[in-house]
Amino acid sequence: MNFMAVPLPDLPPVDTALLALTDQCVMCGLCLPHCPTYRLESTEAESPRGRIALARALAMGTQDPTPLALEHIDHCLGCLSCQKVCPSLVNYDEILVRTRAALIPQQPARLPRWLRDPRRLTTFARLGAALRTGRWLPRLGRLFPQASLWRRILETQPDLPLANPLPSVKLPMQIRGRVVLFRGCVARAYDADTQNASRYLLQALGYAVVDTPSIQCCGALSRHVGEIERAKADADSTREALLATGAEIVLVSASGCFGDLREQVGSGTALRVVDIHAFIAADPGFSRLRFKPLALRAALHLPCTQVNVVGEVESIRALLSRIPQLNLLTLPEQPRCCGAAGRYFLEQPDFADRLRDEKLDQAQVLTPDVLLTTNIGCRIHLGNGLRDRAASIPVLHPLALLAQQLENPAS
Repeated sequence: MNFMAVPLPDLPPVDTALLALTDQCVMCGLCLPHCPTYRLESTEAESPRGRIALARALAMGTQDPTPLALEHIDHCLGCLSCQKVCPSLVNYDEILVRTRAALIPQQPARLPRWLRDPRRLTTFARLGAALRTGRWLPRLGRLFPQASLWRRILETQPDLPLANPLPSVKLPMQIRGRVVLFRGCVARAYDADTQNASRYLLQALGYAVVDTPSIQCCGALSRHVGEIERAKADADSTREALLATGAEIVLVSASGCFGDLREQVGSGTALRVVDIHAFIAADPGFSRLRFKPLALRAALHLPCTQVNVVGEVESIRALLSRIPQLNLLTLPEQPRCCGAAGRYFLEQPDFADRLRDEKLDQAQVLTPDVLLTTNIGCRIHLGNGLRDRAASIPVLHPLALLAQQLENPAS
């Protein structure tokens, strides 16, 4: 790649903060084997090192923001596998977000407005769930070409709740504490069974679970594509709503929301953003719960955000180990991305599907009865892929399986 050229006229001022971030990279290349797009293409431009060099050239004005240059930035999934292994502690996430924010004026919108606004998307998804569109719209979607945006939209329908509704739990006279269960925006419709399962397990442990009255968004979907102002507005609104509950612990079941909740929403407040798996596994009351046997093979997919951002993996295995007879199999070569990456699987279907095929090939070799994952985007994307393969393997959140097998607590 040759990013050196004559400086271009009439460009915005140089982002000195971005240049300082790119200076931290010593171009050692240790990140390359961990980058999903570099593995697919084996080209420097599709590596973290190449994108950092490109971001620097764009910021200095020595590289024209051509469609090809923008494409290499767009192809990045933001999985942060590179950042996790970087010996120089380069903040790749900030480099990517700042670069994308600067390039927004150069790029046409790839998605309709309602697909770019998490709250509008949630409204449509909740309407779809009420109309049970998941039963028939995916079949309609197959009439469109594989990479068609409309096919991907029609295939992406909210999952129905668990077949066996969870019973209510009567809380003890002396509750053990009040916690907020962050329901988010998209997950309210697409991951409702996980939310119900999380509430059920927390109540079984004696916690009062409080909720925010309206749809709240952590801002991750917007921030990761460079829409910083919208992301900030979402984070500010969510912070106010969470503080208004009076609870200090915010539990998160979707790993994709965790980082922005912790860094953008909870930072500088009394709010403690905690991974729900770690919270439940560490609770002394969890050892007293009993679970029904389940003689199934379960393949565990650990999303990039769960490994690279949350950093909590062993607690998930510890929780699932409590289910007697469950044969838990972890997918190999973690934390390579499945291709979901927020709305990436809608915007970059070629790369997203190639990465998903790798994951599903790994999963199907294990011949699982169920596929487990802790992030809603991964659940949707992997579920769509299994449907395309006519594979009748359900995709669940680990907590949904755990709650399903919990022997009824006192009710």
